[in-house]
Amino acid sequence: MPPRTPLPPYRRLPLLVTADGDLLDELLRLAAAGGTEVELAADPAAARARWTPAPLVLVGADQAQACLRARLPRRPRTVLVGRSGQLDPGTQVAELIGAEHVATLPAAEPWLVDRFAECAVELPGGPARVVAVLGGRGGAGASVLAGGLAVTAARARLRTLLVDADPLGGGLDLVLGWEQLEGLRWPGLTGTDGRMDPPSLVRALPSRGDLVVLSWDRGALRHLPAEAMAATVDAARRGRDVVVLDLPRHLDDAAVVALQAADRALIVVPAELRATAAAARVVAVAAPHCADLAVVVRGPAPGRLRAGEVARALGLPLAGTLRPEPGLCRGLERGEAPAASGKGPLAVLCQRLLDGLADVPTAGAA
Repeated sequence: MPPRTPLPPYRRLPLLVTADGDLLDELLRLAAAGGTEVELAADPAAARARWTPAPLVLVGADQAQACLRARLPRRPRTVLVGRSGQLDPGTQVAELIGAEHVATLPAAEPWLVDRFAECAVELPGGPARVVAVLGGRGGAGASVLAGGLAVTAARARLRTLLVDADPLGGGLDLVLGWEQLEGLRWPGLTGTDGRMDPPSLVRALPSRGDLVVLSWDRGALRHLPAEAMAATVDAARRGRDVVVLDLPRHLDDAAVVALQAADRALIVVPAELRATAAAARVVAVAAPHCADLAVVVRGPAPGRLRAGEVARALGLPLAGTLRPEPGLCRGLERGEAPAASGKGPLAVLCQRLLDGLADVPTAGAA
């Protein structure tokens, strides 16, 4: 087995959403007492990109109504905070914005210090890197790339979680040849709306070695709540080294939550004119939710369309190209996981993409 590939240590910081200078001073003092730094956002617009990735979000009473109007996604570990008299009726507003707790100062100061302290000590090496993969059109090969990235990361002995967020994708367990493995699938987690324990999540899912997969079962399709996705990604970020998200082209609420948590999103586009036109629509929908989008162009190119031309047409950086690999489809039909051998164009591309992920700024970084 190859040696574990190191990723640079980093840590996501709690997010404070308030324009109240006095309240901000108090919260900064409490954060310092808890031993952690924080990120600041004066309003929901400034907070949106950092809302989902943050390990803890404190919404000041002055921004509660603004957050409600902004319709930010529900997420675990959100606290509505203010001084006595500012939060009436605090519980009602907290429920509307999805806050789990209402913290009234000064009475809640010790409790808030403990919450900040939890963020300071959660993981010495920092939470996982998160990469999302989307298809520029149907059949672009996004699920195969997502599977290849996860397999390549696990081969490097990185603790990896592969998340299937596409209910119409057929199931990533089939892509890996894992359909017979025992373990929890998505319907079993759809009731989750709070903080999940990372070791418990890993134990419950199908796994081999360092790779754990959360996919769909073969039963009737069910709506995937955004809260379940938020709790799952939060647990994965705290308990894994790498998280790979396979997202649908048509983003539902759960997919938006996942995309907002990604440090980088890769859009897979066949080297064809119509595929590029279709991908432009996907880019327009995805761009507001992820600051780092890049394109992977897949051959062959029947009309001799070059990868650089596809990237320029989409206005995105070119993350890589994938040459045709005749044996890949045959291997998938036989239940062989993509890039499992570590050889071939897909394996080479996946290793390059993972190496580049180490240099990508984390989502919501200051």
